[in-house]
Amino acid sequence: MPVFETSGLTLAYEIAGDGPPVLCIHGFASSGKVNWIDTGWVETLVGAGYTAITLDNRGHGASDKPHDPDAYYPTQMAEDALALLDHLGIERAALLGYSMGARISAFLAYAHPERVVAAIFGGMGMNLINGLTDGNDIIAGLRAPALADLTHPTARQFRIFADHTGSDREALAACMETSRQPMARADVRRIDVPVLVAVGEADDMAGPPEQLAELLPSGEAFVIPRRDHMRATGDAKFKEAALAFLARNFSPASGS
Repeated sequence: MPVFETSGLTLAYEIAGDGPPVLCIHGFASSGKVNWIDTGWVETLVGAGYTAITLDNRGHGASDKPHDPDAYYPTQMAEDALALLDHLGIERAALLGYSMGARISAFLAYAHPERVVAAIFGGMGMNLINGLTDGNDIIAGLRAPALADLTHPTARQFRIFADHTGSDREALAACMETSRQPMARADVRRIDVPVLVAVGEADDMAGPPEQLAELLPSGEAFVIPRRDHMRATGDAKFKEAALAFLARNFSPASGS
């Protein structure tokens, strides 16, 4: 995988396609491959005429994995994404983020709206503002000696996922401590780019999408039918809604 340097870290990324750029930012304990390639998102975006750029966030995938919680605030991770755009010489891109990646996308769109054409917040509704209530349980689950010791359902879910992807669990625990930092309601109101908020109908981790969309100056909500937080990622209806949103705001035909 190609890499670039930012803030003293080496981060990995991949590119596919030839068209308007869509920067795909994955969720917690995932990677560019798991979140976007294995679920068919890259194939879908490239097939629709876009360039899909997948980033392995710090602490994940093939990127460096610091164990210091101070390395994982969403403002810092948003700057990583911006550094990748700079590295590739891309002035403006659409953002596609899922869960933690949606939070990172929100901080990037807030701080640098001139670099963001439009953004899709997948798996992230009002908990962008309210925060993640299960975070401490997830941290404890990641640091537990064995899966058999865990009874909390969300902690078990993320521990199984982390073990399945061969993740550095201590890096993930550090990431969970600070990457879930909420965004101020007033800052959400200042995200001045078109945003699609897409959340699974059975997702109890993201918070309501409609309320977040109402706060955004140019927000719209989409409920992914019959999907929870984990199973919504590669959903066909989610992809369909995302492509329709991108076509309205970042058409391959016009490149803008």
